[in-house]
Amino acid sequence: MRLKEIQRTAHQAWSPAGHHPIYLALGTAAQQLDASFNTTAAIEIFEMDFSDPSLDMQLKGSLATTNRLHSIVWVNFGSGADGTGGRLVGGSENGTLTVYDPEAIMNSSGEAVVGQSDKHTGPVRALDFNHFQSNLLASGANDSEIYIWDLNNFSSPMTPGAKTQPAEDISVVSWNRQVQHILASANPSGKAVVWDLRKNEPIIKISDHSNRMHCSGMLWHPDVATQLVLASEDDRLPVIQMWDLRFATSPLKVLENHTRGILSISWSQADSELLLSSAKDNRILCWNPNTGEVIYELPTTNQWCFDVEWCPRNPALLSTASFDGRITVYSVMGGSLKAQQQSTAERISSSFDTMDPFGTGQMLPPLQVPQPQVQDTIVPPLKKPPKWVRRPVGASFAFGGKLITFENPKLPPVQSPQPVPRQVFVSQVTTETEFLQRSRELQTALQSGSFNSYCQAKIQSSKSDAEQDIWKFLLVNFEDEARIKFLKLLGFSKDELERKISKCLGKNFQPNGHGVDAKDLAEKMQRLSTEVRTSANVRYLFSSCVSPVPFKTLFENSNFQIPVSCDTDGLISQALLVGNFEGAVDLCLNDGRYAEAILLSISGGEELLKKTQQKYLSKQKNSISMLISSVVTQNWKDIVQSCELDNWKEALAALLTYAHPEDFARLCDTLGSRLECEGTEKRCLQACLCYICSGNIEKLVECWALYRDCSSPLGLEDLVEKVMMLRKSIERLRNCEVAVQSPVLAEKLTCYAGILAAEGSLTTALSFLPHQPFQPQSPSTAGPPAFPPPGPSMPAATLSGPQLPPSSSAAGGLPPMPSPGVPPISFMPPTSSGFAPPRSQPGAPVPVYPGSLHNQGTAPPSVPYVPPGSGYPQGGPGAPAAKPFPAPADEFMLHQQFSKNVTNVSFIDIPKLNCLVHCFFPHSLQYTLLYIQVPDNYTPPAPITAPVMRFPVEAAQPHDNTQVPPGAPQEPSVQLLQQLPSEKVQQKEIPPEHMVLKSTFDSLVQRCQLAAGDPQTKRKLDDAAKRLGHLYDKLREQSLSHNILSGLHEISRCVASQNYQRGLEVHTQVVSSSNFSEISAFMPILKVVMTIANKLGV
Repeated sequence: MRLKEIQRTAHQAWSPAGHHPIYLALGTAAQQLDASFNTTAAIEIFEMDFSDPSLDMQLKGSLATTNRLHSIVWVNFGSGADGTGGRLVGGSENGTLTVYDPEAIMNSSGEAVVGQSDKHTGPVRALDFNHFQSNLLASGANDSEIYIWDLNNFSSPMTPGAKTQPAEDISVVSWNRQVQHILASANPSGKAVVWDLRKNEPIIKISDHSNRMHCSGMLWHPDVATQLVLASEDDRLPVIQMWDLRFATSPLKVLENHTRGILSISWSQADSELLLSSAKDNRILCWNPNTGEVIYELPTTNQWCFDVEWCPRNPALLSTASFDGRITVYSVMGGSLKAQQQSTAERISSSFDTMDPFGTGQMLPPLQVPQPQVQDTIVPPLKKPPKWVRRPVGASFAFGGKLITFENPKLPPVQSPQPVPRQVFVSQVTTETEFLQRSRELQTALQSGSFNSYCQAKIQSSKSDAEQDIWKFLLVNFEDEARIKFLKLLGFSKDELERKISKCLGKNFQPNGHGVDAKDLAEKMQRLSTEVRTSANVRYLFSSCVSPVPFKTLFENSNFQIPVSCDTDGLISQALLVGNFEGAVDLCLNDGRYAEAILLSISGGEELLKKTQQKYLSKQKNSISMLISSVVTQNWKDIVQSCELDNWKEALAALLTYAHPEDFARLCDTLGSRLECEGTEKRCLQACLCYICSGNIEKLVECWALYRDCSSPLGLEDLVEKVMMLRKSIERLRNCEVAVQSPVLAEKLTCYAGILAAEGSLTTALSFLPHQPFQPQSPSTAGPPAFPPPGPSMPAATLSGPQLPPSSSAAGGLPPMPSPGVPPISFMPPTSSGFAPPRSQPGAPVPVYPGSLHNQGTAPPSVPYVPPGSGYPQGGPGAPAAKPFPAPADEFMLHQQFSKNVTNVSFIDIPKLNCLVHCFFPHSLQYTLLYIQVPDNYTPPAPITAPVMRFPVEAAQPHDNTQVPPGAPQEPSVQLLQQLPSEKVQQKEIPPEHMVLKSTFDSLVQRCQLAAGDPQTKRKLDDAAKRLGHLYDKLREQSLSHNILSGLHEISRCVASQNYQRGLEVHTQVVSSSNFSEISAFMPILKVVMTIANKLGV
C-alpha cells in the first residue's frame, strides 16, 4: 500500500533504526535528467509523518551540492545520546566521497560537510557500512578500486587487498551480517569476490558459468554467514541466485519470476524470509528465499524502479525510486486507501476559487452536483505474517484453567525449505489447591454415599465450635431417631434428666420400671405359642398382661359430712349436687383451689376443661407458666415468637419434643428467622442450626450468604458442602431428588461451578450447575413448589407398604367381625390439645358380664388421652420418617385385619392373645379383647367402643424407657405387621383413556428385561414392574390430578417414540410441579426405567 510519494529523481537512504522520527534522505541521481533538463544537485531530508493521510512528505532540510550522486548511505556514526544524528555519505559521479552531518542540514546551522575525499578515480557506485563497527565504510568505483574508510580518520583509507585482474568496475560492496571482517564485492560481469580483511586478500570468488550474469546487486543473508544472493540485470537471465560459500560450485537456489533484468534488491533485516526485487518488467516482488515463492507484489506504475530499500526502524515500510522521477514509500501490511482518496479529492477542489474561477469579478451560483462517493479500496497485506508481528513467546488462558503457551526460539536457518516444527504447550493451571482437594472429597462422598464418614471428618477438622455444631447437626440427619439426637446436641438428655428427677424425688432410677416386666412378658408370649385351652361355652376373660388396680375409697371406715353452707365449700357442694360443674369450677378458681378446679373441669367436658386451663394459665405469671401453657394447649407458635433469643436452644428443644411433624418445619423456620433478624454472626449460625433441623435449604443458603463471605473459593466451598449434605439427607429420607428453586443458591452454585471449571474440573462443574436458570414466578401464575415443604407429605401407609384393604366378608361367609378394643374417635390422638372430648357425662358403671356388652345403651366415661410411649421416628425433621407410624385409621384397619385372621380359631387362649395383640398395638393396651366361639347362626354383637372398668386407664409405658409427648407420633413394629397376610379384593378396572399408560409402561419394562444382561439391572426392572402397580392403583381410584395425568400421557408418547431424553425432561417437570405425596410411589421408578431404556437403546 502506498503511503507517501514525492516527485524526485534521486537515490535514497533511510535514517538508522535508532533514529526517531523516521527520516528519508534523497540525493540527486547522476546520469538522469528530467523534462526541464535541470542539472542542479542537492541532498534533501524528509520526515515521515504517517498521522497525515496525504501522500506529501515534509521537507526538514536541504543542501545544494556540486555533484550528483550514484550512491548514498546513512551511517549510525556520531549519533547523540538520543539516537539522532549520524552521518550521510554520498558517492558522486566524479569519484568524490563526501560525508555530511544530517543534523546540520536539517537545522541549517554549522558546517554540513564534515569530510571529503577524491581518492577514487571514477564514479563511486558502491557504498556500505559495517554493522559491527559503524565507523568503517566500504566504497567501490572503477578499475577494481575498493577502499575501507575510517570515519574517525577519513583522510587515509585502506584497501582489502590487491586489485583483482582484469580491472573492472565495482557495482556493489556488502559487509557480512554475521562476521565483521568479511567483505564482498561484485562487478557487472557477474563475478563476486569475498575478502578477508584480517588477511587483506580474497578468500573465494564466485562466478556464473553461463557468462550471462550481469550483476546489479549483491546482499549477504541476514542470518546465515555463508549465504549471499546475486541479482542479474541481463534480460536473458532475469534471476536471483542464492549462493552458499560452502558449495560455491553452483547456486544453491535460483529465484525466477521476473521477465526482464533485475535492477535492485533489498533484504529485510527484520525477517530473512522477505527479499525485495525490482526489475525492468515494471514489477516489484517480495520473495521468500527459503521457498522461492513470491509472497507479495507491490502495485506500481509502468516505470522501471532502479532502487528499493527497507526501512530499518519500521520493518513494514519500504521505499522505491523510479525513472519517472518518483520516490514512493509503501507498506507491505496493506490497508485502506479511502483517506488518501478523500484527501486527493479535497486538494483538487481547493485548487479552484469557487467564488470567481475565471477572474471576471462575478460570482457563480452554487452548482448543485451530488458529491461523488469515494470508494474504499482495500490493499491486501503479505500472504504470510512477517517475523516482526510474530511473538517470540506467548501465553493465553483458555476455558477450564488451561494455559496455552508457545515460543519461537531462534533456530539456526536451514538450507532446505522444510517447515520448522513449532510446539504449542497446553498445561493445566490450578491456583486453588485446597479448594480442589475439598471439592474432590465432597464429590467422592456424593458419589459413594458415605455421608456419615464425611460429616464425621468435617467435625474432626472443624476449627471452631460453631462450625463443629453445624456439622454435628448435619450428621444427625443421616442417622435414626434424629429428634432425640438433636435434643442431645442441644444439651437435653432424657436419661440424665430422669436421673436428676429420681434424685430430687428420692427414688431409685430403674431404666425398665414402667409397670410391665420385659422378662415376664417374654415368658407369657412363649407359653402362648405352646398352650391351647379349650372351652365349649362362652368365654369372657380379661387380659393378664396388666394387673387391675383394686379400687379403694378415700374414707373406708369413717363417715363424712357434705357441707351446704353459704361459704365457698358449701356453694361448691351445692353446685356439685345439682351438676353445675361450671359454677363449681368458678368458685374453686376464685378461692385459689386450682387443683380442685382442674379435677372438676375434667368431668365437666372438654369445653369447660379448656376454659379452666385458660383461666388458670392466665393467672400464672411465673417463668414456667408460658412453657406449661404451650405444652397443654400445643400452641408452640407463641414460644418461638415470644421467647428470649438467649433461650433459642430451649425453644428448639420444645419443638423437637412436642411439635407435630407437619408444623415442625414451619416453627423451626420462624425461630430461625427471629435469630437471623438480630443481624449478628452468632445469631446467624444459630439460625442455620434451626434451618438444618427443618430441612429448609433455601433459608440456610440465604442466611449463610448474608453473614458469611462467599466470594472467596474456600468460603463458597463451605456453603456448598453444607447445602449438599443437607440436600442429600432430605433426598435419602424422601427417596427422590430434591429440586431447590432458590435464586441465591442458583447464583452460588453457578459461581462454584465457574471456579471448578476455571481450575480444570469440568465434569464436576457440570454436576453442580443448575439444570435451568431460576425464573421467579408471579403469584398469579406460580404453580406448586418444586421443592416439597419439609415435613411428612405422604401418608404412612404409602411409605410402609400397601395399605391393607378392609374385607367385604369374614372367613366362613360371616359378616366382618368388629375388632374389639378399637378406640373410638374421641380417644384418637388430638391435634391441638392433650385431652379428648368425653362422649357423655359419667354415669352408672359399665357391666362386665357378657350379656350386657351389646345391650349397654350409654357409653362408658371417657378419660383424658395419655400419649403412649415410643421412640421418635427414624430420620431427621423436615422429612417423612423412614419407618412411619400408622395413623389411627390405619390402626383400625390393622385391628380389623388381625381379627379376621383369628376368627376361624375355635378354641384359643384369650389372655395370651390379648398379650400378643397389646405387643402389636401399643395404642390399645388399655382396651380389652373379647372373643367368643361363633356358631353358624350367630349374629355378632356390637363392638366395644370404650374402656372396660376395673382396667387401669394409664397406658403402659414402652420398653425403651422413653416418654414421648403428644406431638411426637409413634413407630409400630413394622416387621410384625408385614407378616400379617392380606386378603384379596376385587380391583376396579383402569379407565379406558388411561389403559395406554399401562400397556406402554409394561411393554417398556418387558423390553428392558429382555435386553438387560447384568443381574443388577434385572433386579431393578423386577422391582419396577411391582412398583408400577401403585400407579395403576391410582389410575383405578382416579385420584391423580389433571396435571399429573397430562404429564404421564406425554411421557407415554415419548416412550412410544423412544425419545427417552424428552421423557426424562417431562418427568422432571411433573415432579417439580406436583404434590409429592401423589407421585412418590411410582414416579421415581418410572425415571429409573426410562434411564435404563435409554442406556440399553430399546
